[in-house]
Amino acid sequence: MTRRFLIVDDDSAFTRVLARAMTRRGFDVQVARDVASAVVLARQAPPELATVDLKMEGPSGLSLIPQLKKINPEMRILVLTGYASIATAVEAIKSGAHNYLPKPADADQILRMLEGEAEEAQEAPPIPDTPMSVSRLEWEHIQKVLQEHDGNISATARALGMHRRTLQRKLAKHPVRR
Repeated sequence: MTRRFLIVDDDSAFTRVLARAMTRRGFDVQVARDVASAVVLARQAPPELATVDLKMEGPSGLSLIPQLKKINPEMRILVLTGYASIATAVEAIKSGAHNYLPKPADADQILRMLEGEAEEAQEAPPIPDTPMSVSRLEWEHIQKVLQEHDGNISATARALGMHRRTLQRKLAKHPVRR
């Protein structure tokens, strides 16, 4: 029996490459570009595995996780994002995702994270030898405050004491490396 794999991401180049790689590995792959399409596809043919992008047009991928778990409580979900932060990783796991992986990620990494043993998934990540940079600490703090304000940019800007446009510019950039 072929296992189903759902890819939810608005990046067409990434989804094309990942879908092809997963098809070669024997999966029946479905691709959705947004939360609403993903829910429709998952209801029609519930997948066993799914990758969900965090930032897409419309609702965040975080809002999709509980909906997918309701359709298939056994579904293993991996959140993939180019905007990784500690706050969003914690939120994704709390929402029901099995793991969280920053982009870029290849098909083998994705499968390891989705199909890895429970003990492996719970291993603590190694503590880095060097502390986070000031820029990375700022990014993490902004993400934490953004989560606390349910993604509301204006409320987050007020809480951080910065102009809304300044915050939007900072959020539009990719996160700073550690």
